[in-house]
Order: sequence, then structure tokens, then C-alpha cells
Amino acid sequence: MPDEEKQPNVARAGVVMMASLFLSRVLGIIRDMIMAWQFGQNSSTDAYRLAFQIPDLLFFLVAGGALSSAFIPVFSEYLHTNREKEAWKLFSVVTTLMSIIVLAFIIFAWIFATPLASLIAGNKQHLVPLVVVMSRIVLPAQFAFFVGGLMFGTLYSRQVFSIPGLGPNIYNIGIIFGALVLSQFFVPGVIGMSWGALIGAMLGSFLVPLWAMRRLGSHFEPSLDLSHPGVKKVFRLMAPVVLGLSLPGVYALIMQYFATFYPIEGVNTALDSGNRLMQAPLGIFGQSLALAAFPALAQFFAQDRMDLYRGQLGRTVRTVIYLSMPVSALLIAVPRPIISLVFQHGRFTAQNTAMTASCVRMFGIGIVAWCVHPVLMRGYFAMHKSVKPIVMGTITTLVFVFLSWVFISLGMSFQSLALSGSLAAIFLAVTMCVGLSKDIGGLDLAGIAGAFGKTALASAIPGAILLALTLALPSLHSRLAEGIALATLILAFAWSYYGLTRVLGMPEADTVDRALARLSRKTK
Repeated sequence: MPDEEKQPNVARAGVVMMASLFLSRVLGIIRDMIMAWQFGQNSSTDAYRLAFQIPDLLFFLVAGGALSSAFIPVFSEYLHTNREKEAWKLFSVVTTLMSIIVLAFIIFAWIFATPLASLIAGNKQHLVPLVVVMSRIVLPAQFAFFVGGLMFGTLYSRQVFSIPGLGPNIYNIGIIFGALVLSQFFVPGVIGMSWGALIGAMLGSFLVPLWAMRRLGSHFEPSLDLSHPGVKKVFRLMAPVVLGLSLPGVYALIMQYFATFYPIEGVNTALDSGNRLMQAPLGIFGQSLALAAFPALAQFFAQDRMDLYRGQLGRTVRTVIYLSMPVSALLIAVPRPIISLVFQHGRFTAQNTAMTASCVRMFGIGIVAWCVHPVLMRGYFAMHKSVKPIVMGTITTLVFVFLSWVFISLGMSFQSLALSGSLAAIFLAVTMCVGLSKDIGGLDLAGIAGAFGKTALASAIPGAILLALTLALPSLHSRLAEGIALATLILAFAWSYYGLTRVLGMPEADTVDRALARLSRKTK
């Protein structure tokens, strides 16, 4: 069958990516549970969160997040138009050049870790020495993330999704190993988690994809042939990201900096823990479906089949809204019981729970917008366009900074930083939806708005009932009993949401029906 007739199986890819990212988020929650149990929520955990800001800044400065997004559509264009040799030439040149650049940045950041940490620590300068130690440990992991991202990109383009899904899972296992085992050899013990992060990154993002690439038949020869037209195209797509300040890239960095203006121990940790909980549905639904749809969108655009492109993009956005809206309702309605059950063990106190839960509620407001964003962003990248979404993201970042500064100036509590992020995310999602619709000759905005309205209604009703029930139920003195009660209520909420969406005639509910029927057949 000719390449242009092959239809990528986005549904199957979506299931694979959702499963692997779901496992990753579960492991991420277990990782944070172990960290809370071992170390609590204090100045040393604040230092651990801040220590990752220097590597993350490096990742942003050399456009790590956009590298694979710029690389995949160009690589796919060569691969799916019978130019496989050129595709691997492109991979070789981009990998060689980026390896040199990333290593140079790592060395620079390692040497100047102290002034960089001083800048990032803001009003918490007493944490700088510990931040420097842990930053230098995790900096080399960025090499694995960059080169691994390119290797994952070639696998995505060939419709191989299982191997890339292992990367974040191994990374989390490495951090868990650091918390449980390596922490025993360091003072403070939180340093062991930094070593675990480095080990997990090298294994999951470098060695595993390298093994997979060799098994599947890939070609790499070191080359700096910058005259290759594909290479020029990749870096032209990346350039706006390097020059821009897109909200998703710098969001956590800015929020962690503003958090240092609150002289309360554990504020950075509480905001980061809340943000990570918000990132769970983002990874499971938003990023997984965006990654699954991206190669298909890139292929449809390369083959000039814009009708298929528009249909695929619209369906993916509606599916993401359908899946993420009930999670948003849950985290707004009952964050405290969830945080208490998950984190309140060992050195993590009831006060820590209250701090984190108040952040989670504000983060919950923006979950749907955050989940939709990666799909819309890849809609642009699939068309080899990166300037417009980055301009939108930069404007939104300025909105986020302005809101955060205003909230701090008005003396509002640290939870306002989470709220400003949610409001900025909503602004960005709406702006990108409208802009993308104009660029592709029409996106089903009415269908998207309808999906948002129906899912909001279907979530709000059982969400309000769930909140009332959790407030009315007597306090249970057993963790197991609390867990069973909460799980039962959440399961009832989920079935109520599903039933209401069926009554409202949402086609996404039919997708759930088909998935359940398929699961039932396999079980039998």
C-alpha cells in the first residue's frame, strides 16, 4: 500500500500513550507520596523544587520542549514521502549539533550554578548552597532529555509509542529509588532524590530509546551538514521558541520565583505539589492524545489532506475536554480529602495538607485549558508553524506575570499564584482555538464550545453532590475506611458524569461504550 494511503491509527496510539502516561502519573504521585512521607514539606524540599529550575531553565533556553515538536513534522515529511535516507540524514545532523550545544550549556550552567541559583531563589537566599549542590547533580540529565527527545521523535513518526512511554516511568522509578535508598547516604537526605533523578533520566530517556532504535533499524552518522534543507527547516521552526517566552515553558519557573516572596516554609513545595497533581490529567489526557494525534496531523498536512486534518484536530480537542472536565470538577470540589489520603503520612502534617489543597483547588480551574493546549500547539507544529503560537504564548506569559504581580501587591495569599496560572491558561486556550480556526479554514468551534458546556454541566451536578456528601460524612479514623469511602464516592461521581453525558447526547460517551465493550470481550 502506498504511503499516502496508510492511515495512522490515532485511537490505538492514544490508548498506548494514555496507558503509559497514566502509569507515569501514578508513579509520579507515589514518588511525591514517598517524598512527603520521608521529608515532609519544609525548606529542604523547597530547595529540591528550586534545584530543578536551573536545568529546566536550560531546557527552555535551548528550546527543549519544541525541539521534538519541530523535528517530528519535518522528519515525518521525509519519511512519508519516500525519502527515508534524507530523514535519517536530518536526524544525524540535528542530533550532532544539539548534542554539542546542550553539552556546552550544561558546562556553563554547572560552572555558574551559584549565581543562577541566587537568581532563582529570590527572597530565599539561605537555600542557595543546597540548591547549587542538587542542581549540579541533575544538570547532566538534560543531555538525556534532549537526545532522547529526538530518538522518541523518530519512534513516534514510525507509529511506535510503547517505547517512548517507558521513559517517564523509568525516570520516576529512579527518583523513588533515590528517596528510599540513596537518601540514606546523604545529609540532607533529599539530595539522594537528585541522584535518583539523574539515574532515571539516563536510563529511561537515553539508554532505552537507544536500544529500541538499534533494534528497529535506524541510521546515525555524526554530521554537521547545516546546509541540509530539512535541518534549516527544523531550526527555523524552533527559532520562535528560543526567542519567545511561551507560558507552558516558563510557567513553573515564574511561579516558583514568585513563591519565594512568601516567607512561609513549604510554600514552594505546596505550589509545586499542587501543580504536579494538576499535571496528572494534563499528561494522561492532554499530552497523550496530543502525542498520539501529532504524527497523523503532520502526515495529513504533508499529504495536503486538510479535511482529515480538521476532523482529527476537532475530535481530539473534544475528547480531551470530555476526559479532563470531570477531573477539574473533582479537584475543585474535594481537594482536601484527596491530598490527605495521598500525602498525609510520616512527616507530612495536616497543615501541609491544607496548604497544598488550597493550591490544588485554584489549579483545578485551569485543568481543561491546560489539557487542550498541547493538542492545539501540535496543530500548529504539524503545519510547520511555530511563530504564531509562541507569540500567543508570550503574550499569555505577560498576562500571567502581571496577574501574579497584582495579586502579590494586593497582599493576596500564595494560592493566588495558582489562580493567575489558571486564568492565563484559559486565555491562551481560547486565543489559540480562534487563531487556529482561521489558519486551517475552519475548526469546529461550535462543537468544541458545545462539548465544553455539556461536560461542565455534567460535572457540576455530581460534583456539588460529592462536595455535600464529603462534608456531611462523619470523620473516619481508619485510612483504609477513608480510602474506600472516597473511592466509592469518586466512582459514583464518574458513573453519574458518564450517564449525564449520554443523556446530553455527547458522541464521546459512545467512545466510552465501545471501550467498555472491547474490555468486556477481552475479559471474557
